[in-house]
Amino acid sequence: MIPPSPWVKCHIEDIREGGTVLDLACGSGRHARLLAARGRSVLAVDRDAEALSRLQGIPGIVTACLDLEGEHWPLAGQRFAGVVVTNYLWRPRLAELLALLAPGGVLIYETFMRGNEAYGKPSNPDFLLQPGELRALAATAGLREIAFAEGYTASPKPAMRQAICAVRD
Repeated sequence: MIPPSPWVKCHIEDIREGGTVLDLACGSGRHARLLAARGRSVLAVDRDAEALSRLQGIPGIVTACLDLEGEHWPLAGQRFAGVVVTNYLWRPRLAELLALLAPGGVLIYETFMRGNEAYGKPSNPDFLLQPGELRALAATAGLREIAFAEGYTASPKPAMRQAICAVRD
């Protein structure tokens, strides 16, 4: 299994205890496992039921097999103490994603950006952030930036990445 993202590990303690954390498009659940190990309640969401089945029975983790790209937003009206997203981008739902943060809720988001074409997939511009895009998105949503990074990374593989940690005051 791929280890947790260093960005997520660095900012996980910014998420207050006591509320549920959403691990959106969680895949194998590397971050859901990390969050649960750190005492957080986690809702792990993905459309891959097989991947979610590997999280069954882990204390602190509840799973939901949901289509995040369908006509209806399946998480509408819910609020979370934190939202963690890595290696996933679906622009049509970004505003609704940010609306999931409760007051004091923390967003930890990290994914690929323009320039990643030189290193492999994803290479489709629809799935690559523009420079500063997460920063602008968070500001538009009224979030206070805690940390932001973008550019080349060598680990876990060479890629162009963008990441933000922001809070809803």
